[in-house]
Amino acid sequence: MWDRHNRDYALLTEDNCRDLIDGIRSQGQQEFPAIVRPVDDEDYDFEVICGARRHFAVSWLRANNYTQFKYLIEARQMSDEEAFRLADIENRDREDISDYERALDYADAVARYYGGKQKAMAERLEVSQPWLSRYLQLAKLPQAIVEAFPNIREIRERNARELKPLLAQPDTSRAVLEEAGAIGREQDRARAGRGSFVDAATVMRRLTRAGKPVQPKPEVEGKTYRRSTHDKGICGG
Repeated sequence: MWDRHNRDYALLTEDNCRDLIDGIRSQGQQEFPAIVRPVDDEDYDFEVICGARRHFAVSWLRANNYTQFKYLIEARQMSDEEAFRLADIENRDREDISDYERALDYADAVARYYGGKQKAMAERLEVSQPWLSRYLQLAKLPQAIVEAFPNIREIRERNARELKPLLAQPDTSRAVLEEAGAIGREQDRARAGRGSFVDAATVMRRLTRAGKPVQPKPEVEGKTYRRSTHDKGICGG
């Protein structure tokens, strides 16, 4: 894999690639070749720019008694910036690459290829600046919040928008991060087989609740009963 591929290969599994595995098996081959480029490396001739899931699916099939399948590729010469844009175009509308994976890719690219200029990057990708800005904001989520989710594929762009105002204020930010740390420890215990994972929806409910101060209940004035106009009276509900 290209070391700046926008998909985390370690997160690919038989389950989340099942549709592709079944599709390749039923069709007898890949429908579309992966895009690769030549590299000067002692161990490899090419690096994969687009096609991580296809690579995983074919590798899984070959390891499970379907050795007739080959990993089909199309080799191209391209710069790193061109490789980044090609990978982004191919994966931008796919739901199987998470918002957070895409956000990290964009955050790296804006500094690496566009001198930190969001406008230049948005123009090259042909997207709006507000759209790009939301993903760059997602990449800035504190690590404690990232670790509060069961895995990074569960983190959505809207989560960063919902948490942004809470993280902007010192008091609410402190409370949110403390709760995130507590949730993260629960997730660690689940990974160690000592409990259940906290799902993403529950994570967000707990984080937002932690960042909202408890409002005191308004005092309810009761009626005052007097025996006469000069009596102080007795309050009743």
